[in-house]
Amino acid sequence: MWFRRDLRLRDNPALLAAAADGAVLPLFVLDDALRGPSGAPRLAFLHRCLRELDDALGGRLVVRSGTPATVLPRVVAEVGASAVHAAADFGPYGRQRDAAVQAALGVPLVRTGSPYAIAPGRVRKDDGTPFRVYSPFYRAWTRHGWRAPAADAPVSYVPAGTVESVGVPADPDLPAGLELPAAGEAAALRRWAAFRDSALAGYDGDRNRPDRPATSRMSVHLKYGTVHPRTLLADLAGRTGEGAETFRKELAWREFYADVLWQEPRTARECLNAAYAGMELDPPGDRFAAWAAGRTGYPIVDAGMRQLRAEAWVHNRVRMIVASFLVKDLHVDWVLGAREFMRGLVDGDLASNSHGWQWVAGCGTDASPFYRVFNPVTQGKKFDPSGDYVRRYVPELRGVAGVAVHEPWALPGGVPAGYPEPIVDHAAERREALARYERVRG
Repeated sequence: MWFRRDLRLRDNPALLAAAADGAVLPLFVLDDALRGPSGAPRLAFLHRCLRELDDALGGRLVVRSGTPATVLPRVVAEVGASAVHAAADFGPYGRQRDAAVQAALGVPLVRTGSPYAIAPGRVRKDDGTPFRVYSPFYRAWTRHGWRAPAADAPVSYVPAGTVESVGVPADPDLPAGLELPAAGEAAALRRWAAFRDSALAGYDGDRNRPDRPATSRMSVHLKYGTVHPRTLLADLAGRTGEGAETFRKELAWREFYADVLWQEPRTARECLNAAYAGMELDPPGDRFAAWAAGRTGYPIVDAGMRQLRAEAWVHNRVRMIVASFLVKDLHVDWVLGAREFMRGLVDGDLASNSHGWQWVAGCGTDASPFYRVFNPVTQGKKFDPSGDYVRRYVPELRGVAGVAVHEPWALPGGVPAGYPEPIVDHAAERREALARYERVRG
């Protein structure tokens, strides 16, 4: 059983398929093609998930390092395996890697299940073409439906120590003070139960409030498959109310973006709408560095980027605000912002990240129109009306009470000591962004 993005034992169809073939050797391959672009938070969380999985397996997880097309045939030969089982991977690299592994193996590569409730490519329009707009995709996705969670079944494992393992690497150094969420399957199920029982009912209204602990924080567990979305959907079945329905829609957004990336692999780093490739952009310079460091002078933007450094996570509403600021106030290529997020986020997912950025940039699927430019002051006042979110992450402004924290330049004494003046004039940069849009639109 070749574990990838399914680091759990329950509700794991690929593991059950492997068990049906005989004794199972659990394997994870440390692949530099995936580890290289990962930031320290994602690597550390992955390692912790692997340790939890190894514990659940009674120390039987075999870890090898190298190119999968080289590693898998060697392990197959060492253990005399009749097949390699895995969940299907629909990402651009995963598809190429699996094709190379299949070509190198002398036994079948059996793919069962996927990291999604419905595998990419399954939900289509009536004419057989893929969806490029979320709302009709969601309706079709709901009509299609998904399987129930896989029932538990006994699994016989190859005895521990039969095959050499290099073990799980030590965690990379993390920034001082950074605390990652608890890793592993048990932690994922605990986190889901806590959210379901305390915040799900109010999720529809509260999910856009970064000052409240109202989101599920399940994205990192879905990223690494310590829980399957099918498990969450089964728990939502029969639950009424806007909170449950909105959460179901958020799961569908993840599946929509995975479907789009599967249909158009180039969109990992290119605009889906190719017309925007000609947009006039500014080079990343001091302003980009100020954005990345949370020193733009716009409090909600700076709080978001500092949350990224402090927690390796950013509230989704704030992700949209900071993305809009980079793309439309600073006129920087969305690809650079997406790359910065992937380095820093513990839940960095290629499909969701790239297409979330394109939604804000106005060049992707179901795009927020380019002319919709987030005003960081009004966004802050609307979604952080008390200013508590900003004060949590921007200590220079902790002495500013209430909503005034979103406009520190308007305080009687001016901007508090240590906090920067705004690096741009939002109104002027909004006009510039729209002018550039008109030029590229022709």
